[in-house]
Amino acid sequence: MIISSPDDYRNAARRKLPRFLFDYIDGGANAEHTLRRNMEDFRSIQLRQRVLRGTTAPKLGATLFGEALSLPLALCPVGLAGLYARHGELQAARAAQEAGIPFSLSTVSVKSLEDVSAGTNRPIWFQLYVLKDREFMRSALERAQAAGVKTLVFTVDMPVPGARYRDAHSGMSGPHAAIRRFAQSIAHPEWAVSVGLFGRPHDLGNISAYRGRRTSLSDYIGWINKNFDPEVSWRDLEWIRDAWPGTLVIKGILDPDDVDDVIRLGADGLVVSNHGGRQLDGVPSSIRALPGIVAKADGRAKVLIDSGIRSGLDIVRALCLGADAAMIGRAYIYALAAGGQSAVANLISLFRMEMQTAMTLMGVSAIDELGPHLLHKLPADYRSKNDHAARTCMRD
Repeated sequence: MIISSPDDYRNAARRKLPRFLFDYIDGGANAEHTLRRNMEDFRSIQLRQRVLRGTTAPKLGATLFGEALSLPLALCPVGLAGLYARHGELQAARAAQEAGIPFSLSTVSVKSLEDVSAGTNRPIWFQLYVLKDREFMRSALERAQAAGVKTLVFTVDMPVPGARYRDAHSGMSGPHAAIRRFAQSIAHPEWAVSVGLFGRPHDLGNISAYRGRRTSLSDYIGWINKNFDPEVSWRDLEWIRDAWPGTLVIKGILDPDDVDDVIRLGADGLVVSNHGGRQLDGVPSSIRALPGIVAKADGRAKVLIDSGIRSGLDIVRALCLGADAAMIGRAYIYALAAGGQSAVANLISLFRMEMQTAMTLMGVSAIDELGPHLLHKLPADYRSKNDHAARTCMRD
């Protein structure tokens, strides 16, 4: 298959993966309205094309939390990434390392924190959920420090898992799930041999390190449902800042009214995110929420964004609306499933090329020149309390 754009990797992943894995990464909550809006709203933002501006080759380098990046992009924490390619987390981390961007390891990764950290030369980011088991959280923080992690991504938008109907239909959950997953796996022999057979053990390494025993995929579903905590409040998180000496990033902010709590907690940054449309269906897309959150943060914390980013053009749009950097999840998982580390590296290169081309055609030479003045006025239906700041400063 010819890969000429990031979207090509999704098609390749669909053919290669068992259905339960493809639908798990591809799907969203309920009727998936927010999942679709995440991408549609990015595409509705029109860029200004300028000509004869004497533009030099665009410089994409950025500094984030004191770390020099080759472009303002990071790989999101994605649960079960190690099932999408053999030792998938390690392959993705190495691709990010070679590209000069951060990789975030999920709490519910297949490879353990120690294994991924030992397999890379660049410190990784580590993601942690708010959980009922506070001792697990403390243990994870201690292990992260020991492994050399400098940046903690603390995910706060999952007090309960969203209603993901695709998973029940695909075999990720629901009746006879294990039998259905096995049947799908043998129908995809390339994946079955490479990942199913030689990618063993299929173990959730970070959880198993704490429990002292293997954690299977079936155990994972039960552990998730048991440990997410709907009663948690901002006050319950104050100990995290005291316990974590490094950079703290709060992931899952979608409303400006939550920004002051992020700042009071002592966070260094936040991620504007609706969890890729996988939690509360019907909420605004992340890109709609971004301008209001940027305005409320007002430079007090770095603002990143995920959910719906599928191209370098989307990163440019987000930077124009005030984001300091972007994060991608599904996009790199599609590439990982299609071709492992080399495919993830190629995807990052495609994003880089798309950013450079777009910025050249927009007449800018560096990312700090991007801003709302390089966007046409947003469509009339692009309205929420969160995007007023952007709409009032955009050019007609």
